[in-house]
Amino acid sequence: MRTRFAVLVVLIGLLGVARDASAQGCALCYTTASAAGAAAQRSLDYGILALLAPALFLFLGVLYMLYRKATSLA
Repeated sequence: MRTRFAVLVVLIGLLGVARDASAQGCALCYTTASAAGAAAQRSLDYGILALLAPALFLFLGVLYMLYRKATSLA
């Protein structure tokens, strides 16, 4: 059971590393972001992290609860 969970975590991690997972490829978004100054690009990066953090913590929390429940049943 533990190795299945580890394999699942590794596969999910590999999906996040995929080249196309880093951006949607929107031409307008890319042009606007590349034309902005360094401060605006840094603000966009912080905004992305601010939107990513709560979703990531919720996802990891649900995975942890599922793992804990699965190990208590076995």
